[in-house]
Amino acid sequence: MRSTRTARSVRRAVTLLAVLASSGWAQSQSGGHHRREAPPASPGRDAADPAHAVHDAMSGAMKADPHLRLTPPRTPSAADSARAGAIVAEARVALQRFKDVRVAEREGYRMFAPEIKHQPVYHFTSMGAAIREHFRFDAADPTSLLYKRNPDGSLRLIGAMYTAPKDATPDELDKRVPLGIAQWHLHTNMCVPPLTALERWREWDDGRPVFGPLSRIATRKACDAVDGRFLPVVFNWMVHVNAFESDPWTHDH
Repeated sequence: MRSTRTARSVRRAVTLLAVLASSGWAQSQSGGHHRREAPPASPGRDAADPAHAVHDAMSGAMKADPHLRLTPPRTPSAADSARAGAIVAEARVALQRFKDVRVAEREGYRMFAPEIKHQPVYHFTSMGAAIREHFRFDAADPTSLLYKRNPDGSLRLIGAMYTAPKDATPDELDKRVPLGIAQWHLHTNMCVPPLTALERWREWDDGRPVFGPLSRIATRKACDAVDGRFLPVVFNWMVHVNAFESDPWTHDH
């Protein structure tokens, strides 16, 4: 029974993640319940750029975000370094076959938000692996595989994203990936539209989306004021291990 409930929880999380990605973070539309306004144009990285929003939402890159909780940093020990090195070494060997993204797809990994072009990092996620990670950590069986786009358009494997139950304690997370080396992140305090009004994802207010990870709304009271659904926690704990990069842990620091 517990396994069934966990599977359903993971499926709901992945479904919501897909909705977030396709919700129109960088779109605007006149009319509706609240004032809508197109995001300001920017020649560089725009906070409302959907490609970067996808990346930041999955990676925990937005450090000063009310929608993000990070594990408290710990002073790294020699044991932490040794354990982190072993994780990277195992991942490099076990995930080598996924350098060919077609192999990943054959084994059930699917690109997250394929309609969002030019993502800084592409996440290929396996529902089965996400469910298994609820119960254990296995460097060879990550929830997501991480790819970057090469100049010729091909995808280059850079690492993996691992997940853990959203109610896991710091000590439980530390047993999976040492907190002295990496910080896990959890998405929190999210206001989303009612399931019967998904078109409201396109609503904007003063240059920001009303709903989702780029919204200013981060409390239940403020979410109730726009007739939204408040989610104290979204998805599960996540951590990136860029095993095929020169410094596998740079991202999380």
